[in-house]
Amino acid sequence: MKDFASSDSPEVQRQLYRLAALSLPQGRFGLETITTLLARLDDPQTRIPPAFHVAGTNGKGSTCAFLRAMLEAEGLRVHTATKPHLVRYNERIRLAGELISDQLLAKLLAEVLDTSEDLGPSFFEVTTAAMFLAFAREPADACVIETGLGGRFDATNVLPHPAAVGIATLGIDHEAFLLRPEEGTPDEPLSRIAFEKAGIIRPGSPACTLVYPEGPTLEIERAALAAGAPLHMRGHDWDATFVDVIEYSDRHGALTLPAPRLSGSHQADNAALAVAMLRHQDRVTVSPEALARGIEEASWPARLQLLAAGPLTAHAHGREVWLDGGHNADAGQAIARHFAGRRLHLIVGMLANKDPQAIVAPIAPWLASIHAVPVPGQDCHPAPAFAPGARDAMSVREALAGLPDDGLPVLIAGSLYLAGNVLRENDQAPT
Repeated sequence: MKDFASSDSPEVQRQLYRLAALSLPQGRFGLETITTLLARLDDPQTRIPPAFHVAGTNGKGSTCAFLRAMLEAEGLRVHTATKPHLVRYNERIRLAGELISDQLLAKLLAEVLDTSEDLGPSFFEVTTAAMFLAFAREPADACVIETGLGGRFDATNVLPHPAAVGIATLGIDHEAFLLRPEEGTPDEPLSRIAFEKAGIIRPGSPACTLVYPEGPTLEIERAALAAGAPLHMRGHDWDATFVDVIEYSDRHGALTLPAPRLSGSHQADNAALAVAMLRHQDRVTVSPEALARGIEEASWPARLQLLAAGPLTAHAHGREVWLDGGHNADAGQAIARHFAGRRLHLIVGMLANKDPQAIVAPIAPWLASIHAVPVPGQDCHPAPAFAPGARDAMSVREALAGLPDDGLPVLIAGSLYLAGNVLRENDQAPT
């Protein structure tokens, strides 16, 4: 179960074993299988509350966290679907603010798996179908749904009419999937990424975006025009600046909003995108006061998260220990902005198919040491891949215990798989 977690519930574990046996058939791209599966389940995606659909390379999970917090601050019942899970599979489906129960999760997974045995569905298609069933059967006022790797062929991209869609930061990641050769798609890599993410734009549904280079911008504009969707781009239809507070403006007026509780200046951009999505749709009403409260209350684990005192951080000699699951260049730049000029120790675990310099290079001038650790169950980069003086450690615990008693903060980064293990070991599993 190296990718899909395990469960203390025997009923859930039985279904997780079945899920672990699934994989995306090589070379199969498209929505035909998920569409057929959902049709057999009476198309639950057409019966869910108003949905906010978010894509992006980085920041989409945080944007979803802000959306959820803002909607809940308005007193609304909100279902959320995010990915990946960090500790428990249940994290992928949250009903009215609570992680889906083991009993309901086991029942829904069994129903979907039994229905789709002859279709050869993927792990993600089964997960998405179970999510839509849960959202359709449990009353709520709104849904927040995060895409997976892309957008155009993501299993969640069957929503007929989202309340709004959002596209967060764009960057190069998952190249084998998102940059695979295909006739009629853009040649320039970031434009191709934008083309894939913009696939979630739907007829009549307002689409909100950040600011991108010219090529990606043109791809998003083309997608919106083809779909007949209202497009609201930062810098054109809305804007936001951030120093100590967020100064937001659009055609409805200006708002002064608080700084996010989430660490990192980039979180102000994600919060502003969530505000834009809510302000440019008319299916759910959210007051300015709820927008502000949501920005202050939103939480999102393993994204520049300052870990609490726990069994793992007890080995850190009382210093700050930060955790980030980022593993690409865009995440590396966000980390660098947060720690700019501040000396720190890095404990890094990164899958072998990722660029080892994505995280290290932006923060190299401030690194006091680098320790490379394995990510259980995964092929990982060894210490020399990160820097000549980097050292290997058998675990995060060993790396923490071996640091000099200099009081410098520690950043643990490089993989969401690693982040999940850290949260589990420090008794900080998402609830």
